[in-house]
Amino acid sequence: MNKLGIRWPGRALLEKHLTGKSMDHRQITNLFFPILIDQAFIVVIFLINTAMISSSGVAAISAVSTVDSLNIFLINAFVAVATGGTVIVAQYKGSRNEAMVAKAAAGTVATVSLLSLGIGLLLLVFSNPVLDLLFGAASSDVLAQAKHYFIGSCISFLGIGIVQAVSGVMRGIGKSRVSLILSLIMNLLFVGSNVVFISLLDMGVNGLTIAMNVARYTAAICAITYIVKLDASLRLRLRELLLVRWTMLKKIMYIGVPFAAEQMFFNGGKLMTQVFIVSLGTGAIAANAIGNTIAMLSQIPAGALSLTLVTVVGQCMGQRNVEDARKFIKAFVVLSSLSLVLATVIILPLFGPLAGLFHPPAEIMHELYWLTLINLIAQIPLWSFSFILPAGLRAAGDAKFTSISSMLSMWVVRIVLGYVLGITLGMGIIGVWLAMNLEWGVRGALFAWRFRGPKWYAHRLIETEK
Repeated sequence: MNKLGIRWPGRALLEKHLTGKSMDHRQITNLFFPILIDQAFIVVIFLINTAMISSSGVAAISAVSTVDSLNIFLINAFVAVATGGTVIVAQYKGSRNEAMVAKAAAGTVATVSLLSLGIGLLLLVFSNPVLDLLFGAASSDVLAQAKHYFIGSCISFLGIGIVQAVSGVMRGIGKSRVSLILSLIMNLLFVGSNVVFISLLDMGVNGLTIAMNVARYTAAICAITYIVKLDASLRLRLRELLLVRWTMLKKIMYIGVPFAAEQMFFNGGKLMTQVFIVSLGTGAIAANAIGNTIAMLSQIPAGALSLTLVTVVGQCMGQRNVEDARKFIKAFVVLSSLSLVLATVIILPLFGPLAGLFHPPAEIMHELYWLTLINLIAQIPLWSFSFILPAGLRAAGDAKFTSISSMLSMWVVRIVLGYVLGITLGMGIIGVWLAMNLEWGVRGALFAWRFRGPKWYAHRLIETEK
């Protein structure tokens, strides 16, 4: 109600659907908006960087797109473990056990850092056979640039791992503004470095890898400095970030391992579809890269809601308030679907200018338009059930069911159907994307069925500890 005594009509809806005993709509919106800005910034920066590298030619954008499919597969393994840490931190925060919040935070950073370092070193050793195995069908020009980019990406894994771990911890305790600031530091530096190394020095893919490492390790240094020197609530010491305590590791891994396995299998499935796409030619690779970027743009608010829900439900379950958790999950599914409607209305009229940022060959524009149109329409009823619901279930501790469901639907539906539609029936890249949309529907139906029952909230991840 304002000074004139007029009550804003949306206030009643917020109080009805986004306010409970665990937290109110002000806490949720304060958590959501920094994450929204963060996600918007990440996607816009990705769009700008993709547009810049596309100026180096179709081979360059194809190489970066090809390796990024593998990068997402690898990075999501330790991002998943960081998400496990977010859930544990959020539940301890909800239970108001500040001592265990600090221990969970230290355990998350130590575990994710060690894991990201290990993955990076392992892939550096086996970079050539991995790329030859997965992308040997690509042209020699694409493959050569892909190898340079992949090596640079592996070197940067420790930096991005530290940033993701600290950001996850900050979201878990409700300080999403810190994760936003870290993201701004990393991504602004990334863009600035790309301007220097790609646009000014014309270093192409090599310039992109240098910029990536400068940005990620600078942000990692800032992240460690913040939690050791500046955050008064955690009171962490540097040596605590170098220790992995077994009891805390088990809690984090209870959520993190199933989610990591899900991400590995899920993104492994996406890699398989990438192999299909590579076999369709460089034009299909470019169309897939541009289509993915436009899809990411449309999913910015929905993705931010998914990240926010992990903290919201985690804190609700820390207080064992299932009623609030259920209400908030339902509200977030609706909000996510509405955001996708709005994104479709905005993006479709702007398709031409958006696609033009990537300098696509004229011959792929027609196919790219239909791919974008079908995906934008399909995601409105399907995406939220497929991605928002499992975020809520996982935050309640129901990690195994969400992971197994995602893995099965990916490999049984998306891979098989993608090959049948895209390759066997000759529908090309559109067939591969149609299979993805149908897989969302199958997966979302499984999560909706789980959500109706009592098993998703029967898990107890934390107990009263001192």
